Amino acid sequence: MTAKRTHDRHRAAAALLLLTSALASPVSAETLQGALAKAYASNPTLTGARAGQRATDEGVPIRKADGRPALDVQGSYTESILKPTISFTSPQRTLNAQAQVTVPLYSGGSVRNGIKAAKTRVEAGQANLRGTEASVFSQTVAAYMDVIRDTAIVSLNQANVKVLEVNLQATRDRFEVGDVTRTDVAQSESRLALARSDLQTAQANLITSRENYIALVGEAPDNLEPPPALPGLPADPAVAVQVALNDNPDIAAAKKQREARRYDVKAAKGAVMPSVSAFTQAGYTNYLHSLNSSAQDANGNIVEGPQINKQAAAGVQISIPLYQGGRPAAQVRQNQALESQAIEQEIEAERSVIAQTRAAYASWQASLQTIQSSQKAVDAAALSLEGVRAENSVGSRTILDILNAEQESLIARVELVSARRNAYVAGFTLLAAMGHAEADDLGLASGALYDPMVNYERVRGKWFDWDFDPAPKPVATRTVDTPAQDATVPPASAQQP
Repeated sequence: MTAKRTHDRHRAAAALLLLTSALASPVSAETLQGALAKAYASNPTLTGARAGQRATDEGVPIRKADGRPALDVQGSYTESILKPTISFTSPQRTLNAQAQVTVPLYSGGSVRNGIKAAKTRVEAGQANLRGTEASVFSQTVAAYMDVIRDTAIVSLNQANVKVLEVNLQATRDRFEVGDVTRTDVAQSESRLALARSDLQTAQANLITSRENYIALVGEAPDNLEPPPALPGLPADPAVAVQVALNDNPDIAAAKKQREARRYDVKAAKGAVMPSVSAFTQAGYTNYLHSLNSSAQDANGNIVEGPQINKQAAAGVQISIPLYQGGRPAAQVRQNQALESQAIEQEIEAERSVIAQTRAAYASWQASLQTIQSSQKAVDAAALSLEGVRAENSVGSRTILDILNAEQESLIARVELVSARRNAYVAGFTLLAAMGHAEADDLGLASGALYDPMVNYERVRGKWFDWDFDPAPKPVATRTVDTPAQDATVPPASAQQP
């Protein structure tokens, strides 16, 4: 076989490797919606936020308890060890029981405003839970797209290494027959060594992306399918900002926190107001026939004194605070300062959301344009590589020209894969900033969605002191048993977002 035929054979094999790496589709086993559903059901950040919201729900019955009747019962049994020396009426033993019911009638508005503040914080917590949900989804989408991108980059680098191995062998064959110089062989060897180094870096990045995916989703990624198109993306940044100002959960939570602080101020002012409560109490004392008390009747007979004492009373109590050392004023001022802080935090949240929305829109648009440019670069690089190889076969191009053309083709393909990933992640980030990246918006096929109102409705009216919940158990799945990830990719697969 002549050197030219050997070179043509190697060139055809190299072209085939690049073509199959770009066009082959892997066997798919997981969708983006499925990954989001798993994160929704078992991500510890999200399940922990739900538990925190359930704790916030309990603030309402706690504040309601301040305005409900209180029943206290006390009992005691006393046995005298050493009776007073000069006492003739001290009992040897005593059984005592007392009961009191107190009903708050007026507390200066502290209870009423405290309940309103607690309810408002429940609403703020629900908005924060929406924000956590969107944040976890955004991280999951990014991790999903990272795995797809890095899998494609590993595949492209593997194909590049194989192409350079073919080129090196062809160059050595041509060197053996004197068609090229030792310099050409060294250049091919150098470029292959660099390609192998790039492949190792790409494999490390893929392992990192897979482990991050496991941390978020709870399972290892399994041949991820390309994601579906994102719905509801805005036409311009002004529309995106307007939607975000109305629907973003962070802004909603900040508004509710400010409102709750206003109720805290009103509740604190109640400390200087009179308070009125009704009460009734009863007592029972039994000396168990140990009381040395006697008296004479009309006939002079000794009669034993009573051994049981009962009492009952009812009334209304009013308390008018006159001076408390300045504590109420300090508490009011403290809550006013916290309200001022909440006002500023609302503005901060608004600023942040506006900036995030505009930045995400700009990144999305830039990535879309990069996709177009990268696609043109891929096509041009492929055509250029074909031409350089053809020109090299007639002696008008050097081996270095081929190596450079192959490197440019690889760079263009990697940039295209990265641009597609960046565009999708930026688009989803934009939807999250607009408040449209939650479970209801995504239509997750994960059964019934978590509704924080269910727990709130369950607990807000509870009044029984012994109405405990079962001991908590973990909801999120553990990943300690998942195998350590490697950089194995399906054969001849270059997944692209």
